[in-house]
Amino acid sequence: MQFFPPSLKFFAIVVLSLIVRMVPETQAADSAHTNAGDDDNHRAFQPSWSSLTNYQCPDWFRDAKFGIWSHWGPQSVPEGGDWYARNMYVQGHAAYQLHLAKFGHPSRVGYKDVIAQWKAERFDAALADRLMRLYKEAGARYFVSMGVHHDNFDLWNSKFHKWNSVNMGPRKDIVGIWAEAARKHGLRFGVSEHLERSYSWFNTNKRSDTNGPLAGVPYDGNDPKHADFYFPPHDDESMTYPVNPPEWWMHQWRDRINDLVGSYHPDLLYTDGGIPFGEVGRSVVANFYNASIQRNGGKLEAVYTLKQMQWGRKGDHGDYVEGVGVRDMERGFLGKIEPRPWQTDTSIGDWFYNPKWGYRPAKWVVHMLVDIVSKNGNLLLNVVQRPDGALDPQAEELLKDLAAWMRVNGEAIHGTRPWRVFGESEKVAEAGHFKEDVNYSAKDIRFTTKGETLYAIALGVPQGEVKIASLASVAGKIDSIMLLGTEARLAWKQDGAALTIQPVAQWPCQHAVVFKIRFNE
Repeated sequence: MQFFPPSLKFFAIVVLSLIVRMVPETQAADSAHTNAGDDDNHRAFQPSWSSLTNYQCPDWFRDAKFGIWSHWGPQSVPEGGDWYARNMYVQGHAAYQLHLAKFGHPSRVGYKDVIAQWKAERFDAALADRLMRLYKEAGARYFVSMGVHHDNFDLWNSKFHKWNSVNMGPRKDIVGIWAEAARKHGLRFGVSEHLERSYSWFNTNKRSDTNGPLAGVPYDGNDPKHADFYFPPHDDESMTYPVNPPEWWMHQWRDRINDLVGSYHPDLLYTDGGIPFGEVGRSVVANFYNASIQRNGGKLEAVYTLKQMQWGRKGDHGDYVEGVGVRDMERGFLGKIEPRPWQTDTSIGDWFYNPKWGYRPAKWVVHMLVDIVSKNGNLLLNVVQRPDGALDPQAEELLKDLAAWMRVNGEAIHGTRPWRVFGESEKVAEAGHFKEDVNYSAKDIRFTTKGETLYAIALGVPQGEVKIASLASVAGKIDSIMLLGTEARLAWKQDGAALTIQPVAQWPCQHAVVFKIRFNE
């Protein structure tokens, strides 16, 4: 039965086709997103707190204990450290002064032009393979590539954002190269995203100088030709979570992060904050978990790490609800054994390349790792890369130093679980973000377990006998004690005050020594 004359039917078809062509890219992605979730009855996770809190951390992450992070991108080019893309537009800031000296005034030469100078000349599959071998030898069991930082520049062949490392800059799929290298060496692969607050964090590019010869001249972020990178005009310059993020930005964030995880199937996704944007953010986490279940024959192998921030107003970093993923601490500790696995992320130097920062020594990394593992945590360590992708010689020496320690003591780290107490200390690290400077000694002891074996780890090389009060006779009668890395026979005694271990002629390693202890049944 025909309701319209042929001429009207043709007119209706033409109008409908024009309407379809006028749908914005993000709105079209919304439709695809909605259709992808139609079969919700067959999905294990829903975008709700009650569903996401059913998450259980997989054993691979609990066993891995140590990961390496490539916190690297175009902000490495100026060699000015972290947050360059924001601070170069803050008149008087050190990054602003550096930008003037190296590139010119931000009204003429902006961050988009810094991106054009990032070539990552030495970074290719061969270098990624070489670095991954170093990371694995140093004890890493997972590797995380940055996907996108607050600078709104994607490090993969992004379907939803033309400002990416395949289209410009190095013209390389950074995430893809890392993913192939990690999997080749048997490491679990992860990606990090810091995108949710770019809308506010990066908005300093709308400023102008307040004084001087170019006062009032708009910075290049005001140019409407580049609004797809610098964002349309708005007033929010929050360093943390956007105050009133527009709906289109929340959806663009969702589409880009779904594209990142859908293209590279990472085992780990790191968000620099809590879950952003309410149900929109929760849908990304649910999709990440459900894709892992589908890809792994019904077994959840995905790890989502997020932060519970201790500063700023409520909601600054999105939402954090205990149990929806793995809690992450930035440059800090927790003060006790946590029932759920958790993670600290930190760096051997500044977050982005900065030759003015010295590198942490291997001793510091070992002590951080041991303390964190004794409390049921993992350490994710950024190894700072030069703009060209290579490492400084000092960074490579640190990795070799870690590898030497791990060859002797790795069994006390990988695959372990906490004991009844995490340890005993003369010095107690204050729990919290950005609190990682503690100088331990051999009198500070940490414990890990594997099956019936207890490892007691002295955070230093002992200068005399080692006393461990937690292993007084009331803790159980000891059958044997070995010192990892040596065949030497140990002299020891156990009484009501402590376990006392006599020193050996030569300790087998630097930084920390490990006693392997078995008890009588």
